Order: sequence, then C-alpha cells, then structure tokens
Amino acid sequence: MNPIGLLFVGVGGFALAGAVCDWDWFMNARKARFMVSLLTRTGARVFYGLLGAGLLVLGLLATTGLIDLPHR
Repeated sequence: MNPIGLLFVGVGGFALAGAVCDWDWFMNARKARFMVSLLTRTGARVFYGLLGAGLLVLGLLATTGLIDLPHR
C-alpha cells in the first residue's frame, strides 16, 4: 500500500465533494475564484469535479498497488 495514494484519495474526494455540493466557501477560495472567472461557476464545478475524480481514481489505483507512484 502506497501512503501517497491515500493522500490522493483524500484530496480528490475533497475536490469532488466541493464541486458536487457547490460549497460557497470552496468556490470562493482564491484559486477557485480564478477558475470561476475563467470558466464561470458551473464550468469551475465541472473542472474541479473532473480533477477530483481523476485524483481519486489515481489514488485508489496507487493504494491498491495497480500502479506504482514514487515514494520514500
């Protein structure tokens, strides 16, 4: 089991939850506001949803050992 994979699962799940639940505090964060200004709020939610899902899948694959992420 790769501990970095667990980190990716947590971060990906957080980003996915923020996009799906449309948390105001999540979308009003400095970096998210930049994406909202580029893509509109709905576009930023789609972006963060896809990013979160991708990180979640990457983390699950790394945690189960299907892919090998570098770790110390």
